[in-house]
Amino acid sequence: MWVTKADKSVLMAPSNEAVGDRINSAPARYFINTEQTFQEMDGFGFALTGGSATHFMGMSANRRTATLRELFSEDEGAVSMSYIRITIGASDLDDNPFSYSDLPPNQTDESLSGFSIDPDRTALIPVLKEILAINPDIKIMGSPWSPPAWMKTNRSTVGGELLEQFYDAYALYFVKYIQAYAAEGITIDAITIQNEPLHAGNNPSLFMPADQQNNFIKRSLGPIFQQEGITTKVIIYDHNADRTDYPIEILNDSVTRNYVDGSAFHLYGGSINDLMKVKEAHPDKNIYFTEQW
Repeated sequence: MWVTKADKSVLMAPSNEAVGDRINSAPARYFINTEQTFQEMDGFGFALTGGSATHFMGMSANRRTATLRELFSEDEGAVSMSYIRITIGASDLDDNPFSYSDLPPNQTDESLSGFSIDPDRTALIPVLKEILAINPDIKIMGSPWSPPAWMKTNRSTVGGELLEQFYDAYALYFVKYIQAYAAEGITIDAITIQNEPLHAGNNPSLFMPADQQNNFIKRSLGPIFQQEGITTKVIIYDHNADRTDYPIEILNDSVTRNYVDGSAFHLYGGSINDLMKVKEAHPDKNIYFTEQW
């Protein structure tokens, strides 16, 4: 048998010891049918926020490497995580809100001439590079909590909506982000359009109803990804399972769905079983589970 003890003195270790009371009846027998397969999994993992990356960089180099190897390597006894979700710009778990195109009030930069991922160079990028050195095949998903404030109706990092006049600029923002990370040797396998688009109370955050997300993808993001040869997957929604109507509405658009790989979900509302509603409505599109605190 394999044993883990509550005091962590034993972690997933083989053991011949008796554990608790043995059951006198015959043990259950399990048979695996390798001929019958179900869904394929892209991977299993967790979020690496700017906040957690900062803590990693605060560790000694030896302890950090040991911890990252325990999480991401194929070493015996390692967790061997295969997927990471990172934030595009700041999340509400960073020590301050920021984007890659922050400007003084009343200024805009539609060409994104000042775009820079420098805020990520202190912690997030170094940690990602160390993870990739351990596991070069790990998949990375990026999710934004907010566009740059100058693109929004309220010019704030909190709430507001994406102004339609800046749809193209924001689409270019995603392109520049993917290209800048690629230049660092980091492939962004997938992006979601907006973390929790129906929750505008975090700092940073954005309110983005389904019709706006649909139009943004159809008019701006999808076409510029095609134009620039961007193969990063586009994933919609990225919010709770109680609003499956949101991704279904977008996938019902015969143009937009061609740009979309699938839908992402959190589980702070609704039931995990509700994800089947989206899969049944659009069986050719993938399902991602991206967040649960």
